[in-house]
Amino acid sequence: MDEKLKLQGAAVAASSLSPSAGSRIDGLGAYRPVAVVTNEEAATAAGVSPEWISNRVGVEERSHAREAETVVTMAVAAGKEALADCDATADDVDVVLLSTCSMPSPMPNGAASTAAAIGCTAAAGFDLNAACSGFCHGLAVADALVRAGTARSVLVIGSERMTDWVAPEDRDTGPIFADGAAAALVVPSAEPAIFPVAWGSDGTHSDLIRIPSETSRMEMAGRKVFRWTTSELAAVMQVACERAGLEPADLRAFVPHQANLRIIEALRQGLGAPDLVTATDVTNAGNTSAASVPLALHALRQRGDVSRGDPVLLFGFGAGLCYAAQVVLCP
Repeated sequence: MDEKLKLQGAAVAASSLSPSAGSRIDGLGAYRPVAVVTNEEAATAAGVSPEWISNRVGVEERSHAREAETVVTMAVAAGKEALADCDATADDVDVVLLSTCSMPSPMPNGAASTAAAIGCTAAAGFDLNAACSGFCHGLAVADALVRAGTARSVLVIGSERMTDWVAPEDRDTGPIFADGAAAALVVPSAEPAIFPVAWGSDGTHSDLIRIPSETSRMEMAGRKVFRWTTSELAAVMQVACERAGLEPADLRAFVPHQANLRIIEALRQGLGAPDLVTATDVTNAGNTSAASVPLALHALRQRGDVSRGDPVLLFGFGAGLCYAAQVVLCP
């Protein structure tokens, strides 16, 4: 089809859009790099013991992307699986939203390249950088776009190559961060299945996690980040539940950012729902930043720990310092 006709067709489709009462996740997809790095390998590079990594952050193994596994190629693989999961096609997608903080350069953005590779030839494509809370931010934006009638469907993808930005010898980051991608297709719904987000940021502490331009290597004040997360963010989870009209005990599962096991456990205890299924994907995936929440949700569903319609609390937090939480119904 002529490029002009493609654009005209997109304009006609867009003119027929109308607001929706709600939105929902219709399909999920994931991509995990093939190369698995054990604690023995990571410990040798960082000058620590394998037990130090296990006890400090709870990671046993993590996936590292090979040269051909880029932010975009991983995003494409995850996005295609999300479409296949709900029998959607590339032509159904109006917006591709890529949540990432690890693109190798600022231009071109990753979303447009991802959209083209998937076949979403007329879709809008833009990147969103809220670091480890990026997917939850992206989901909130997608929900708003669909409910407003700006888009019929939005493909939200979290994709990261964090290993490009950490030094293997830095024990505060090297053994922790990893690579991967996961995606969700957001579509209209007669009833809300993505509930209002509780989000914010505290830029006064933005220096706690950063990548200085002069080194291009991540620096993280791990202990201070741990204290901020476990002492300041419990209220955010409660607000997200309230905005969904639920109590924490009404939830089926809790899917926090996979920072480390100690943070995950502290947050779970803060919810006050001891029987809640809690994602611990960090154990075999490491910290994959914006990809961690959707990867963990995908893993829970794959194992059968959550089923269609189950209420799940998603919670992302990290550099910025940014955070976002929302309750969703599992697709």
